Amino acid sequence: MSEIPDDLLYTRDHEWVKKEDEGIYAVGITHHAQDSLGDVTFVELPSAGDSFEQNSVFGFVESVKAASDLYMPVAGEVLEINDELNDSPEQVNEDPYGGGWMIKVRASDDFAEKSLLDASAYSSEIS
Repeated sequence: MSEIPDDLLYTRDHEWVKKEDEGIYAVGITHHAQDSLGDVTFVELPSAGDSFEQNSVFGFVESVKAASDLYMPVAGEVLEINDELNDSPEQVNEDPYGGGWMIKVRASDDFAEKSLLDASAYSSEIS
């Protein structure tokens, strides 16, 4: 059974979102996603300052099994990327909700959290 923390929001594409501050969100992939991918070997992330629309591709993850696009759950500007994933992409497998975070985003004014799934709804999606 995949871990699904109650304090996060989720997408149907298996990204998680954590509100860190007013309008600032951390983003990563879920335990279910990393488990499905297998051992992550490479993560390509955007640069700080890049802007994305919600649901657009912002990077990709490669594993021993497959490559998978990453979809932006929050419309807005990338403030920070997790550079540690360049040297240690396995953190995505080891700690997907902690050290495996991928980007931090400043949400655009029109972003609505209600467009994301809570833990219960996400659990229903993957079961």
